[in-house]
Amino acid sequence: MRQWCFFAACLLICLGVWRWAERILIPANTLAAKAKGAPIGNNSDLYPRWLGARELLLDHRDPYSPEVTRDIQRGFYGREINPRNPKDPGDQAAFAYPVFLVFVLAPFVKLSFVTVQAIFRWSLLFGIAATVPAWMYAIGLRKSAAWMLSATVLAIGSYPTVLEFHMQNLAALVALLLALSAAAAACNWFAVSGFLLALATIKPQLSALFVICFLVWVAGRWRERKRLALSFASTLLALVVAGEIILPNWIAKFFDAAQAYRSYASDPSILQFALGPTFSWAAAITLCAAFVVVAVRYRNCSAGSKEFGWLLACTAAVTLTILPVTVYNQVLLVPALLVWLHSDQASSLLPRALAKASFACLGWQWITAAILAVCSFRFAPESLRTLARLPLLTLIALPPLVLLAVATAIIFLQLTKPIPQSLAAPRE
Repeated sequence: MRQWCFFAACLLICLGVWRWAERILIPANTLAAKAKGAPIGNNSDLYPRWLGARELLLDHRDPYSPEVTRDIQRGFYGREINPRNPKDPGDQAAFAYPVFLVFVLAPFVKLSFVTVQAIFRWSLLFGIAATVPAWMYAIGLRKSAAWMLSATVLAIGSYPTVLEFHMQNLAALVALLLALSAAAAACNWFAVSGFLLALATIKPQLSALFVICFLVWVAGRWRERKRLALSFASTLLALVVAGEIILPNWIAKFFDAAQAYRSYASDPSILQFALGPTFSWAAAITLCAAFVVVAVRYRNCSAGSKEFGWLLACTAAVTLTILPVTVYNQVLLVPALLVWLHSDQASSLLPRALAKASFACLGWQWITAAILAVCSFRFAPESLRTLARLPLLTLIALPPLVLLAVATAIIFLQLTKPIPQSLAAPRE
């Protein structure tokens, strides 16, 4: 009974976050954009990818070309943007994905974008919800139905999920593919896991460390897990070759588009905020090296174990710390947060304090949004718009806090509870 009461409270918080976003935050952002004279179109991150796929598959036009970019801008912004106009956004909204993304979007290119947008809006929302049980299974976290539903409701009642719903960025799809890949590995469905991992490379910046993580993990017990690596390699090769067939020399065009994207669209990473452009590179390299050390250390652990959970948590936390600050990417923090609920680090003061600080950041977001939502029933939403961004104050602090919590927990685990010898030797 107590668990279901907790679920009801989580549901009310979730509804409060969505009401705050719909009635207070989004109108405030729209007014601010109009006041700046910024162009407003469909504002869907899916649109550049969908139109690029449509132009390539139906009209055989290069989605990376300047002409298609201008067509994208007319839909995304409502008009072409002028680089010399300081009021226009710097983001060119170009097609900056691997060309094999068009195979994922191929079933939708003949539909109107309004229809496609509605399909993806709800599909991505349900996809984020589905990541919770998938990650839970992957890390061996077994809880009651009420507990799992509560965690799922809180996941879809977070601001990154609200943002995904309105912007349809494909980060949610990649998070779902990675979660399903990890869950498939826990089921010993290694060929399926490798296939899903290859599909997740449609956003290589999000999936790169997960690919390294899984390949190092496979190497730990190669004879047992090699099907994952073989499935991943064959699927990725098929995607690359198929992309070359429909658009010759696409790899060079993609790298040019990605390099251009970094110059006009990328926000600085948390490391750049804290350390500046020079030292942030050294810090990012150090973090990646430390991540590889952790991956090697846990390479023999079993999928579905606590150790596997810490490996996934480390991968997610490092990924979000070194990437540019983009809120919708925080849907990838789910495994790092869930692993704390499966942790035996309650006796370790520093990891416990950092974990509590991470959950406090989330709590601030949920509680302040819910309070503003309740206030909107009594006061006109317009009068609350000066407080619209109050729940977002802790967003930027969440990834580094999670990283510190995970890092200190792993260190404490190594100091106080080394990996058993049974995990250090491959099974016969």
